Amino acid sequence: MFSSFMTNTWIVASIVAAVAGFIGFFVVIRGASFAAHALPLGTFPGAAAASLLGINPLFGLIVFAGLGVIGISWLGRRGSHQVATALCLVTLLGLGALFLSMTSEYSQAVYALLFGEVLGVSNTDLAPVAAISGFSIAVTVVLFRPLLLSSVSPALAKARGVSSRAMELAFMSILALATAMALPVVGALLVFSLMIGPGLRPAR
Repeated sequence: MFSSFMTNTWIVASIVAAVAGFIGFFVVIRGASFAAHALPLGTFPGAAAASLLGINPLFGLIVFAGLGVIGISWLGRRGSHQVATALCLVTLLGLGALFLSMTSEYSQAVYALLFGEVLGVSNTDLAPVAAISGFSIAVTVVLFRPLLLSSVSPALAKARGVSSRAMELAFMSILALATAMALPVVGALLVFSLMIGPGLRPAR
């Protein structure tokens, strides 16, 4: 019961749950549920690219998360934010299919990202997860007031000199880091539920 892999599982699951609950609050009040769903799926091809290059899948996840944020932010300025998110998701998934087709080997690590490997967390995986989680929460705490103001009342935030574009980019970057960190642990299919569930208030 107290073997090393179970201890690692408890630690990393607690970290992921805390980060998802904290950032999920902003996901709900900003109405960014589609982005919270698209970014984990959009970063999945990063693991395929990392597997093709023979590097740590976490680096591929972070790079593709950044590409997703840049694409959504850039396209969102020229049209609907939801449409921009959908276009980025389709593009990244297409790249992922290309990367998977370029390798003749079955990469279990890539496909495991769909469902996660919470029982397969090693000691070397704890430090990156803890570092990314701590950084994500620290940035969110620093930007808490302007981020909350821009989420609740964009007009008031603009009147007080808070840039809505800067807050959107900052929030999307935080969300991308959190999802990239949680993806190897809980999988792309569960990250969305973790981000949305804690922030929802039950109806009366």
